[in-house]
Amino acid sequence: FFFQNNLPTTPTLLLKQQPRTSTMVRYSAAAFLAAICMLSSNGSIGNFGLVRAAEMTEAEQAAETAAANAAAEEMIEAISTPYSPPEGSSAFAYEAEVNKMLDIVINSLYTNKDIFLRELISNASDALDKIRFLSVTKPELLGDTPNLEMKIEYDPDAKTLTIRDTGLGMTKDDLIKNLGTVARSGTTNFMKALKESETNDISQIGMFGVGFYSTFLVADRVSVASKHNDDDTQNVWESLNGEASFHVGPDPRGNTLGRGTEITLHLKEDAEEYLSPYKLKEMIGHYSEFVTHPVSLRQIKTIQVPKEKDEFDEEEEEKKEDGDDIEVSDEDEAEEKEPEMEEVTTYEYEQINTDPAIWARDKDGITDEEYQEFWKVVSKGDSAGDAEDWTHFNAEGNINFKSILYVPSEVPFALQQGNMEMMKPGLRLYVRKVLISDEFDLMPRYLNFIKGVVDSDDLPLNVNRETLQESKIVKIIKKKLVRKALELIRKMSQQEMPADDETDEAEVDADGNVIVKDDGDKKPKVHPYITWYKKFGLSLKMGCIDDSANKDKLQKLLRFKSSKADGEDEFVSLQEYVDRMKEWQKEIYVFPGESIKQLSESSFMDAFNDRDVEVLYLTDSIDEYFIGNVREFNGVKFRDVTKEGVKFSDEDEDLAKRRNKVYADKFSPLTKYLKKLYGADVSRVAISKRLGRAPAIVSSTEWGNSANMDRIMRAQAFAH
Repeated sequence: FFFQNNLPTTPTLLLKQQPRTSTMVRYSAAAFLAAICMLSSNGSIGNFGLVRAAEMTEAEQAAETAAANAAAEEMIEAISTPYSPPEGSSAFAYEAEVNKMLDIVINSLYTNKDIFLRELISNASDALDKIRFLSVTKPELLGDTPNLEMKIEYDPDAKTLTIRDTGLGMTKDDLIKNLGTVARSGTTNFMKALKESETNDISQIGMFGVGFYSTFLVADRVSVASKHNDDDTQNVWESLNGEASFHVGPDPRGNTLGRGTEITLHLKEDAEEYLSPYKLKEMIGHYSEFVTHPVSLRQIKTIQVPKEKDEFDEEEEEKKEDGDDIEVSDEDEAEEKEPEMEEVTTYEYEQINTDPAIWARDKDGITDEEYQEFWKVVSKGDSAGDAEDWTHFNAEGNINFKSILYVPSEVPFALQQGNMEMMKPGLRLYVRKVLISDEFDLMPRYLNFIKGVVDSDDLPLNVNRETLQESKIVKIIKKKLVRKALELIRKMSQQEMPADDETDEAEVDADGNVIVKDDGDKKPKVHPYITWYKKFGLSLKMGCIDDSANKDKLQKLLRFKSSKADGEDEFVSLQEYVDRMKEWQKEIYVFPGESIKQLSESSFMDAFNDRDVEVLYLTDSIDEYFIGNVREFNGVKFRDVTKEGVKFSDEDEDLAKRRNKVYADKFSPLTKYLKKLYGADVSRVAISKRLGRAPAIVSSTEWGNSANMDRIMRAQAFAH
């Protein structure tokens, strides 16, 4: 077709259909000009070209016109071809507002189109489970289709995606009932329940089986072929997206399934990404990695093979060889003619879900090696090294679920950088081995290094599984998981020191006498929990601040350096500190600072060293916040030695008071002078009861910031 330079306000495009017949299609001037610009930038699209009529000869114009008309006829024919339901099928009208339901599904319930495949695989898995259970008592039900599996195929040319299973299958009545239930009655009930709900909670929509209808998120037309053992005929169900009816009838192809169901999605133009094998493999591995039954994806590959010769070519070659009397040298015979190659398309099925769901097995039958292999699956490379420890349990009560929780041996990469926002949730939530989400916050942030899986049969199979985050059931699961995780860490802390695995070979001198090695040269053994705690202790301290409900449990897991723990790997627990407190001691003394060396040499330690009183050294930045929030352990308060209010009860209280009064009166002129000298820089000057070597120290008020806390606050990036 050709465009004139002077366009009218509403251009007219003439598309030739038949001789002496034309169809006028009107476009707005803006849209038409936009199309011209697009065509001119691309040069050509399909059989359409854009040129100036004045620059072409009459023959060229005629050829271009014929080509354009032919292409236009193909387009019009393709667009105008009416939908034809399966031959011999009957139409069934939806009794509810299907358009309204689909609008709810597409716009309200699903936030991610990818989940359509999760829903279909979940339905297929249920169908396979049903036939498996029935076949236990009736093996003949499996018939000629003993393999219970799912196969997924994509066809880029037809733009279709097919999911096939060898499950129970459906009869004609089942197709009408199961795939029409939502539209016939479920929609009305759902809309009624939604109106009656004050919170518009849509979790109950799973009762109405809307999962199948998620296919219309990506498909213009959906076909479901199914064969049940009780029905001699294979039937097909088909419906268009947004139509008010569906068709059910005998499958024109006959019995191609044997038993099971085949769902074919005719994809929308904006859903062609689901024709990519890489995309499908990623989705299957993400959502259905641990489904019990095999899920295989058909891979389409093109390979080069030698071209087969037909009979005519072989006869000609034989005649040529028979008539060729020319002598051929050995070198010529050695040279073989390369065969002519041709491209051949092959189809090969690849099972995607090869990882076992070991949480469904009895833990007594699982080896440590299997647990470590599964750790590599759930960690997904987020943590280096093996798992430090794990717990495998079945929770029973108001809600039942199975779970495996892992504690890593190395700090995750995001946590190493202190970037809590980059830490992804470590637990994956499943319902009957089908992934619901890996983004649920099933653990508080201080335990986000915990990895594992949670699988429950009690969760509602609702369509919007994202709303489960606010479900009461999920909150119960979260509470139980936190308790189990803390119990696991507690058991790690109470493990006995492992025995030496290696025995040193005895050394002998020239006379044959055994050389006794000095034990001082031997590196002291370190408890595995101390090694782990040095990496993850900050997270536990954060938990004491964030999780007041589990504060007491978490404090028992903490370890600290102290004035009586000199070794690099020597730590004490709060309970150990309390157990060896002096009889007169009423508080836990703590000393926050930058380093152990700096704290041990400080003048604040003089009075404590003289009295042989243990002091906990707090060298982590979070320690100041921890002490400020927790305040006490088992009823014993923390006391910062750099603040005022430190008292020793190791001497007669009345004597101490009279002595302090004498000193205060004697040095009153000095204290007044110093207060006047320093002015507002100090709140008061007093005679100290706990000085040793130093003539004076600067302490903080009991409720004010310590010098160390002031240093930490000044170091903040946005501190002014």
